[in-house]
Amino acid sequence: MGSIQKTGFPQDSSNSFVLATTLKGDAITLKDRLFNAVTNDPNLPALGSSIARIVKLSSSDDQSIQQLTYYVLSDVSLTQKILRLSNSAAFKAITNKEISSINKAIFLLGFDSVKTSALAILLVDGMPAKHAAHVRIELIHALAASMISRKLAARTSFVKDVEEVSIAALFKNLGCILLATYEPDLYHRMMALIAQDRHTPEQASMQVLGFRLNSLTETLLNDWNVPFNVIQALSAKPSGVLMTPKNKQEWMQIAAEFCEKVAPLILSANPTKEDLNLKEELLNRFGKALNLTMSILNELIDKASLETRELLITADLASVDKNNKISQDPAHCEFDIAAEENLINDLTINNDEAPNLQITERYSCNKPYNASILLLKGIQNTTEMMSSGDYRLDNLINLGLDSLCSALGFRFITLCLRDSKLNSFRGRSSLGKRNLEYQKSFNFSAVPTNDLFHLAMQRNIDLVISNAFIPRVRKLMPLWHTTLLPDARSFLLLPLVANKKPLGLIYADRETESPEGITHDEAKLVRILKGLILIALNSK
Repeated sequence: MGSIQKTGFPQDSSNSFVLATTLKGDAITLKDRLFNAVTNDPNLPALGSSIARIVKLSSSDDQSIQQLTYYVLSDVSLTQKILRLSNSAAFKAITNKEISSINKAIFLLGFDSVKTSALAILLVDGMPAKHAAHVRIELIHALAASMISRKLAARTSFVKDVEEVSIAALFKNLGCILLATYEPDLYHRMMALIAQDRHTPEQASMQVLGFRLNSLTETLLNDWNVPFNVIQALSAKPSGVLMTPKNKQEWMQIAAEFCEKVAPLILSANPTKEDLNLKEELLNRFGKALNLTMSILNELIDKASLETRELLITADLASVDKNNKISQDPAHCEFDIAAEENLINDLTINNDEAPNLQITERYSCNKPYNASILLLKGIQNTTEMMSSGDYRLDNLINLGLDSLCSALGFRFITLCLRDSKLNSFRGRSSLGKRNLEYQKSFNFSAVPTNDLFHLAMQRNIDLVISNAFIPRVRKLMPLWHTTLLPDARSFLLLPLVANKKPLGLIYADRETESPEGITHDEAKLVRILKGLILIALNSK
């Protein structure tokens, strides 16, 4: 792939490198100049603050889903690109459904996937010289590394948050991107040294610039408030064969380097001898540390390839030439992949949305008239996510809760699970009004008492309370609930019981009475959705 092969494994130079005399006395000035170019460039409107804002969102925080949705929607271009990517051939294979909203994209594709894709698009859009060939190469390299990191992270028990590894991989070559953007002559000199296979990237950086280019990346990411563990992961490991990592931080460090070096192989449709040599070098250095074999490496590359191509095309970074390779020529603008997508669309089972999915009318309690259709849609989405096998449990739980909440018009919903250490039931996931505040205090003892919550779990019966204020219902309400949610006028209790043992329950409420209750058909659909959530809890 031409000059994109810059991330090979050059041998250590036997010559002691000498700082370029023209830069020796100005090395600090050059580094400062590059740093200031980014922070003060009028063509980069708040890139750092935008990246920092998204990076700090955590997939373990339910409120982050809303914040990520609001942030993406605040940028029309970013919204269009995320939706375009979500409905591309590679990502559509995950859901086989049209994704028409950012919130739906997050639920169906996963928080991490949308977040890291948004970061990649922001980085590309922020580079003023992104259409210059050398800048495009570096940006393509960064996005490919980030994409394969997701596939690699899914194979390990070292990390639960895929996003951390993806962010590290995305920014691993940020220094090269900035150098290519603001000092192209120095960038070409450095790449020429690396291409001779006599200098490592770090040696070439010292030779040409007088400082480690990685240090510029670390300084900038620190200024952007990127978490310290992500910045630490950018540090290079010593040369030679790498051993099994001792902890998560060391694994991230090894993974970030691996993803950067494997990136050139992601979009190589016709492997060359050089590609095979690179694979063997990758296995020699990373095989033991990352538990890789040639078949596993090829599988990772294959899985990341199509999604990477879609991301690059969505980001307006690349088109695909007749050999299905990424074009590095900025003048090459035709999208040959369009013909493939048209064929795929012609052969795809009809995917049109079912009628009447828009909420046109509601009862006085806020429940939509077409609740059954909305519940059925939620079941379809949840089933498709489960059948893919490639999902996070919290994403699926949130999708199920969101389907119940929106279809039946609840103001607050939570999944409450048993905490065996504390012998209590505690809110774990929630959506709706003041959900995090309510979730924090939504807990009660697991010691059985004569209240609606324990009775529902003991008897494994679903309860629909149309008016929680009538005396015979009120006397069965526990004190903790009437204290926490005194204005809950109608609510739903769905116990989650497996092998006659209560795992917890799903609770949802409204601030108004619900005299219309739930119809027989709606009840059946609610139980199906509850059953899917219970299956997921028992299988993950």
